[in-house]
Amino acid sequence: MAESVLITGANGEVGHGLIQELAKLKKYEIIALDINDLDDPLKPNVREFIKDSILNKTQIEAALTKNKVSIIFHLAAILSTGAEKNPEQAIEVNSQGTSTLLSGANRVCQKEKRVIKFIFPSSIAVYGVPNLETKTRSGAITEGQFLNPITIYGITKLYCENLGKYFSTNYQLLSTNSQRYLDFRCLRFPGIISAITLPTGGTSDYAPEMIHSAAKGEGYESFVRPNTKIPFMVMPDAIKALIQLAENPKEKLSQKVYNVTSFSVTAENIAQIINKVFPDSAISYNPDEARQKIVDSWPGNIDDSRARTDWGWQPEYDFQKSFSEYLIPEIQNRYNR
Repeated sequence: MAESVLITGANGEVGHGLIQELAKLKKYEIIALDINDLDDPLKPNVREFIKDSILNKTQIEAALTKNKVSIIFHLAAILSTGAEKNPEQAIEVNSQGTSTLLSGANRVCQKEKRVIKFIFPSSIAVYGVPNLETKTRSGAITEGQFLNPITIYGITKLYCENLGKYFSTNYQLLSTNSQRYLDFRCLRFPGIISAITLPTGGTSDYAPEMIHSAAKGEGYESFVRPNTKIPFMVMPDAIKALIQLAENPKEKLSQKVYNVTSFSVTAENIAQIINKVFPDSAISYNPDEARQKIVDSWPGNIDDSRARTDWGWQPEYDFQKSFSEYLIPEIQNRYNR
């Protein structure tokens, strides 16, 4: 019998890839939720589409119960750049929206006495490295270091991580009923680069924006310095990590929150590899002070050894393969270059 899966923010970048990969597995029935209409190519893969906000508690709980949802992929969020432009909206959507979904899922779990896995994509934005010297000196950062985010996006993601851990570990700590059915699992993603969907407001989007602009034959002015270094992964690996974490047995997991990454490179490293393929591309640099400050506060490298040890995480694409076998061919095809 197919498992029922709810995907929030289903029409976003990650939602597109996740729906398509889950459909290929032919063992899940997908319920999609988004405030926007679902793109036509996704519709054949979805059993039911709900056009609504994650703040609609009644609608969400009804969907979880009616469909006997056993896994939630909670992708809906205001991304980092958009969140800084409207912090109040980010708090409402990212924090309150996740709280509504967590508490609703928890009520359904408790009432129906069944487990629901709650898969939450977090971000390197939860980190706040104080300066570039510390960033260079610290090397690969583990899940417990430098948790002092400077953006509202990072603050809301860290809050939701802790809220998820609470519901799955310490909910009603003083209650005599110690059974907790909500199974919260979290990935801290690096910057994600997609060849299929266009970037939509992430502060690490200078990387995909460079590639798409070059493929269209347009120039690109980077909003970060050429020596800016953060970790990345391509979309297929991000989708792989989400599904892999969801499908691993709980007893293999030693913690609720895991770093995952693939490669750490500078903006100049990315520009160099793009220029080899699109020699007519003109990439220049004009750092935006506010966005540069945000990226500088993120780690240059993250340590994902715990995910590799606990549940066998291993990215399929390193830096070279990401471009040669995924990004360049897909984007060339997209723009007929």
